[in-house]
Amino acid sequence: MSGIAADALIAFIGLAGGLAVGSGMVAFLLVLDIVPRLAQLTCSADRIHGYETAVVAGSVFWTLADFMDWRFAAGVLSPAVMGLLGGIFVGMLAAALTEVINVLPILAKRMGMSKHILSLLMAMILGKVAGSLFEWLVYHGK
Repeated sequence: MSGIAADALIAFIGLAGGLAVGSGMVAFLLVLDIVPRLAQLTCSADRIHGYETAVVAGSVFWTLADFMDWRFAAGVLSPAVMGLLGGIFVGMLAAALTEVINVLPILAKRMGMSKHILSLLMAMILGKVAGSLFEWLVYHGK
């Protein structure tokens, strides 16, 4: 295969993969109404356009940062701040998704733990926090 054909094939595969991931993200956010539900839960429905703009702008910005190999000169605490913001984002999306599809009430009912749903939720949260701390402090710390 010639150099041009190989480059074209790689570009096509990259574009196809990007479209698949992008459409999956859009389907996740739009079909399940994640952003509107998050706005409803936080009683900030008047800011829904700002939330949507932030999701799109963040996606575009970090895609460009990745493609163009941008480097940021930041302080020693910047990984902690970025990790905190990323964790808040993922946690809020997970909470909105949980609310949308009612995972916890169904899970608690099937496990016979309806009276202990708060304990189940706290165990899930603490498990996620402990696992994340282990990964970042112990596993990646080596």
